Amino acid sequence: MKAVIPAAGLGMRFLPLTKEQPKEMLPVVDRPAIHWVVEEAVQSGIQDILIVTGREKRAIEDYFDSSYKIAHFLKTSNNGNGLEALDALRAKVDIHYIRQREPRGLGDAILHAEKHVGNEPFVVMLGDTINVSRVPVAKQLIDAHSWLGGSVIAIEKVRPEKISSYGIVAGTMKNDRVLLIDQLVEKPDPEEAPSDWGISGTYVLTPRVFDCIRRTQPSRGNEVQLTDALRLLRHEESIYGYVFEGRRYDIGTKLDWLKAHLELSLMREEFREPLTRLMKELLESTGE
Repeated sequence: MKAVIPAAGLGMRFLPLTKEQPKEMLPVVDRPAIHWVVEEAVQSGIQDILIVTGREKRAIEDYFDSSYKIAHFLKTSNNGNGLEALDALRAKVDIHYIRQREPRGLGDAILHAEKHVGNEPFVVMLGDTINVSRVPVAKQLIDAHSWLGGSVIAIEKVRPEKISSYGIVAGTMKNDRVLLIDQLVEKPDPEEAPSDWGISGTYVLTPRVFDCIRRTQPSRGNEVQLTDALRLLRHEESIYGYVFEGRRYDIGTKLDWLKAHLELSLMREEFREPLTRLMKELLESTGE
């Protein structure tokens, strides 16, 4: 199964950090956010990725490309190669790019992938969303799709004050993990939301979604919302929500960016003990 990673957003919530660099290239521990996304795709068995970029996103392509200048410097110096993780990742996956010329929403970005993925189901992973889980979330959805059929969306419970920032779904729980969806609403007011199940940013979609995107009318800001297209798709096939195991961090928000730094740093043996000691000292100094 191929993966599509939309990475064409402007990152307005992170200004001025994103004035000259894509939000997907913001560092998380020792690598950019999109590296973690591609890594999850590879760990899920995906070997072919299309990244949908936009204006001023060239840094993403440069990151996953070779650098002859750096390679020459490393050969002629005694410095250790800090690119091992990137080199190993690039060896396992083919990465392609297409540009979304205008910021017309997530649905339109995914429509750009139609020729690349063809007539097969495919995975969508947002370029600014990092999942932390024992089994990669994309792999959880691929496995769920294999026995459910239809499209499968990763979902999670959302706090009331956050509902208006999410696509919200509702339906019938088939078991502890699977929701048969019958309603999808993009960023509703909390009092009008049909549930507190939020779309978390990872999908397995069938190719029928492309025609639904073409039939979807743009909403505010002339953007084509994927949630609106999925509402059309629901009338043609079953769509399931899957309560994934793990935690999701939206790197498009500053607090989640900091949280992702912390958890992923604590997962590294070289950082765990000194960071834990520092946090204890800080808590003691503030009287917590």
